[in-house]
Amino acid sequence: MTSQQDLLDTLALVARALGNGHRLALLERLAQGDASVETLANTADLTIGNASQHLQHLRRAGLVTAQRSGKQMIYRLTDERIVNLLGLLRQVAETNLAEMERLVGRLFAEDDADSAMEAVSRDELLAALASGKVALLDVRPEEEYEAGHLPQAINIPLEQLEDMLGKLPKDREIVAYCRGPYCVLSHEAVQRLRQLGYRVRRFEEGYPEWKAAGLPIV
Repeated sequence: MTSQQDLLDTLALVARALGNGHRLALLERLAQGDASVETLANTADLTIGNASQHLQHLRRAGLVTAQRSGKQMIYRLTDERIVNLLGLLRQVAETNLAEMERLVGRLFAEDDADSAMEAVSRDELLAALASGKVALLDVRPEEEYEAGHLPQAINIPLEQLEDMLGKLPKDREIVAYCRGPYCVLSHEAVQRLRQLGYRVRRFEEGYPEWKAAGLPIV
């Protein structure tokens, strides 16, 4: 006979699968779009063998699925709500763990020091897009942009930024975004563009959070 403890023990499978920073990195990458184990390993700075082991833990917990495509296994999130689950983890940690607050503060120290670099909220971005006052810059790799992006976003991967400045308007503020709240790609893009005289800030979330909120994507 099934007991409450059986249910809780099964629920704990999900918690254990989430209890590893590398697995969270893999989930963050999969929130951008489907990917092969090779792509995931490269993004999370893991060997293919280690990435495969972490992905098996995530599969057993029902967080990812896999489908063979030719010689490759292609992984994807099983449920859009996983993005919301990761968001809740971030909120709880930032609210209750002093170390988390300290690390986030260090990651975006320059933003705190300069109010002009304060991150743009979702509501603020929606209003600015509706009025045509901003241009969106997606600094993720091209394959992630092609898998899905915010409407009208210009894709310039961070490593190509200085070579593709001609694509960016000078008469509007630019809002840069990338993979999520802790993604440093948009943060670095903001710093570089501000040094070149652009008016630019970063979006406080990322593509997965925008999509999970049911907002328009391409």
